[in-house]
Amino acid sequence: MAAAEPKPKRRRAKPGATGRGAFFHIEVRPKRAFESFRTQDVGRQGGIERVAGKRASGSWSTQKWLIGKRHAHLARGRLVADTAAARKVLALLGSAPTHLSGDRFRAKDRPNVPERVKPTTAMKRARRGNIKKAQAARGRRG
Repeated sequence: MAAAEPKPKRRRAKPGATGRGAFFHIEVRPKRAFESFRTQDVGRQGGIERVAGKRASGSWSTQKWLIGKRHAHLARGRLVADTAAARKVLALLGSAPTHLSGDRFRAKDRPNVPERVKPTTAMKRARRGNIKKAQAARGRRG
């Protein structure tokens, strides 16, 4: 009588490998560069989220984006946006997301704007708005 062969051990699946989660994960910076994390809803709850990481220096930066599966779908190995909010996040990235496995993608962060191009029109608009807010607040106190 032959000895029974031992059953192979089943290992725990890595997060996102099975594709059953509620979000597609788009990593823009490696996880090892951060000490702690915070998730922030962008827009409505449960749609698009930003995972921010805190570095050893104390500065915060985006580690990855989470896009709800109701806002995008996978077609031929590419992430395709179904809503305007998802299109905005994908356009904000510095490169098209590359499919890793399951629900996981990797992309470059938004491009760095050279100093010679600054201030951008968005920066000028924000500054004007901030000045108006300060003037309005000052008028209320006086």
